[in-house]
Amino acid sequence: MDKALQTMITNMPEKTGKSLEEWKAILKEKGFARHGEAMKFLKGEYGVTHGFANTIIHLSKEDKVSESDLVSNQYKGKENLMPIYEALLSTVKAFGSDVVVTPKKTTVSIIRKKQFALIKPATKSRIDLGLKLKGYAETTRLGNSGPFGSMCTHRVQITAATEIDDELRQWLHNAYETAI
Repeated sequence: MDKALQTMITNMPEKTGKSLEEWKAILKEKGFARHGEAMKFLKGEYGVTHGFANTIIHLSKEDKVSESDLVSNQYKGKENLMPIYEALLSTVKAFGSDVVVTPKKTTVSIIRKKQFALIKPATKSRIDLGLKLKGYAETTRLGNSGPFGSMCTHRVQITAATEIDDELRQWLHNAYETAI
């Protein structure tokens, strides 16, 4: 954390009447959908200055959802797909220490310097694996990108961890190699 931000947090109780944790609790209870609504509330109801209000709101958003919670939420009711997800992660992490796994609300991005794969629990019985494989022809197994649109060039539908075979691992590795 930078020094100015830490100073602001330290001075917050004196300058605003409440600690950062107290402000976070108030904002959580209010559940504002938009930044501007929270700003108006803090400035209007409590007389918080613009700078403190902005800082409080931004730091409150950081507490929302952890990466593990994002993944857990994706697989609620689809727990049977976790072995496929874990096998895919194991495969891509073996490519190198530069692989970054980034969970989002409905998907998990797999990134090197650029995103090269996307994992999505599509149904209760299937994971869709999006791949960036420019120049590859579609096959029965290596289909069009489907719901991934331009984020990926192809999609593989996986219903069992045993489907993560040499062919699929090679496609993943090729996507990884070109994501520089």
